[in-house]
Amino acid sequence: MHGGRDGPSLATVTTVTSSDLLVDAFGRIRETVAAAVEDLSSEELAFRVDDSANSIAWLVWHLTRIQDDHIADAAGLEQVWTGQGWAERFGLPLPAADTG
Repeated sequence: MHGGRDGPSLATVTTVTSSDLLVDAFGRIRETVAAAVEDLSSEELAFRVDDSANSIAWLVWHLTRIQDDHIADAAGLEQVWTGQGWAERFGLPLPAADTG
């Protein structure tokens, strides 16, 4: 029995907006990345498997810069990286708008 007027329903229809989907997806990335790196030492964060590979720290920075860039562009807002002084705080030898 698949349900009906008097039976149990096997599916519930939920309306999800594109904003809801993005908030959920980016929240999952934030949680997953935080859990993956929270117990790593500075040496582990800086580890590169070979000379051509990026470190874990760089990959996390790059991931968050890309998110900041894309979300700011979609929302018509300034990036957090440039608008809230993070580029200056990090002092990387890159143009402020660089995403790696």
